[in-house]
Amino acid sequence: MPSALRPATLVEPGSAPCRASVRTPLGRMDVAACDEGLVGAWFEGAAHLPDFRAWPAVRSHPLLDRAADELAAYFAGALQVFRTPRLALWGTDFQRRVWVALESVPWGQRTTYGLLAAAVGSPQAVRAAGAAVGRNPWSIMVPCHRVVGANGSLTGYAGGLARKRALLEAEGWLAGAGSGR
Repeated sequence: MPSALRPATLVEPGSAPCRASVRTPLGRMDVAACDEGLVGAWFEGAAHLPDFRAWPAVRSHPLLDRAADELAAYFAGALQVFRTPRLALWGTDFQRRVWVALESVPWGQRTTYGLLAAAVGSPQAVRAAGAAVGRNPWSIMVPCHRVVGANGSLTGYAGGLARKRALLEAEGWLAGAGSGR
C-alpha cells in the first residue's frame, strides 16, 4: 500500500496552514492542513502540540473536511485506513521513516517499539523510535496508538493512555490477545 505521506520538507510560502476543530468520541481534535496536505491531527491537550495559534481557523477546507469525514467514519467503525494526503512540515529523516513505517501496522494489530526500530533499519534505536512515535503529528491517522512495549504493555501515547486503550479496544485488540508485528 503506498504511503499517503508526501516526502516534502518545506511548504511554499503561499500555502500556509489553516486549522479546524473536530469533535470525536474521545474528545476534540485539532486538524491542520495546507493546500498540499494534512499537516497534523492532534487531540486536545496532547503532548508535543505545535503552536498553531497563528494558523487561521476556518469553517471549511477540502482537506480538513476530508479528514473530519474520515475521523467520523473511523469512530463509527466504517474506516480502517485513512486516505487524506499528509504533508510533513517538520521531523527529522529518522522520524519521517518511523511515521511511514507506522502506516504499515494494520487496523486491529499492534507492533512494538523494537520491531518498529528494526523496520526502519535501526534496530538499536528503540528509544529514538519511541520518541519519533510520540512526535507523530497525525494522531490516529498514522496509527501510533498501535505501538506497545516489548512485553505488550500499553506505554506512552501523546493523546493519553486512556485514549490509546480506547482506540485499541475499538479496533478489537484486547490486552493479552492478538499478535505482535
